[in-house]
Amino acid sequence: MAEVTLVDIEKTFRGKTTVIPHLNLHIEDGSFTVLVGPSGCGKSTLLRMIAGLETVTRGAISIGGNDVTTAEPSERNIAMVFQSYALYPHMTVARNIDFGMRLAKVPTEERRAKVAEAARLLNLEELLERKPAELSGGQRQRVAIGRAIVRNPGVFLFDEPLSNLDAALRNRMRVELAELHQRLDATMVYVTHDQVEAMTLADCIVVMNAGRIEQVGTPMSLYQRPETLFVAGFIGSPKMNLIEGQVAEAYGAATLGIRPEHLDVSREAGEWQSRVRVVEMLGADAFAYVDCHAAGPLTVRLPGDAEIRSGDTLYLTPRHDLLHGFDADGQRLPDDALRRQGARADIA
Repeated sequence: MAEVTLVDIEKTFRGKTTVIPHLNLHIEDGSFTVLVGPSGCGKSTLLRMIAGLETVTRGAISIGGNDVTTAEPSERNIAMVFQSYALYPHMTVARNIDFGMRLAKVPTEERRAKVAEAARLLNLEELLERKPAELSGGQRQRVAIGRAIVRNPGVFLFDEPLSNLDAALRNRMRVELAELHQRLDATMVYVTHDQVEAMTLADCIVVMNAGRIEQVGTPMSLYQRPETLFVAGFIGSPKMNLIEGQVAEAYGAATLGIRPEHLDVSREAGEWQSRVRVVEMLGADAFAYVDCHAAGPLTVRLPGDAEIRSGDTLYLTPRHDLLHGFDADGQRLPDDALRRQGARADIA
């Protein structure tokens, strides 16, 4: 295991295009840290700099207390798992897993023991003599992870490893990766654009936007208290309702945020009258997409058995202690300031 520290990191391509203008980040030893953000935000570039696959324009990177800023990937005590499995099609699972060890001339018995342990951890024991063409996508990705495990690295780096899998398989692999982290107690850094993956896998999330870090914290801290408007709109599925105009101004904010589950619903009376456009029935939950005269389009989370139909009139009342306010620069307003203004928010 090893901690990872990035100090004053900058990355510019060809001296012209700056993808990471300035960044500092500390990744705790043994943590499962997820770098998340939209395409082009710099998260994969940052991971590749940690791996040594991209040079650092300015700044320093240390792994386990050792400066590795200019070190080769093989000298960094890391192992990387990519989106593509990159398996050798003519080799068995066992030989794919131990390929790097054979190149390093690791003794045969040691190789066998490490392959057996990796296969046990990843439920590959019955598949060791198969070739990649005989495996499912999830099994191939587990082989790629096994190849990383046998290197016994200080840090595992994952670059969108589940994006090629179907939805059901992604769900299962998320559980397997979380269990693997618990068993190995290893430092893992994981890149994804999928905030659901980030919320379910991480004990620490780093939200990136345009090469900058918007917020770092636990999944629930980001969900319950987003510090910027970007994080508020990015974390959560469905995303937070963001309201501008007179309603937000009445609360003393440029933008007012409220989660879909934090709107109380009534057929009789409430602060905001609305009309239902569409209802999505998802079993345990239902989501109503409504047009609100005061606040504009909103999403409301309801119980799955709620008898709501398109065209119905609903009255919505936000839970005032769960409102989020943001200023014109997209920065979070103090909660006490928002509550003081809230007493004067009487727009219907």
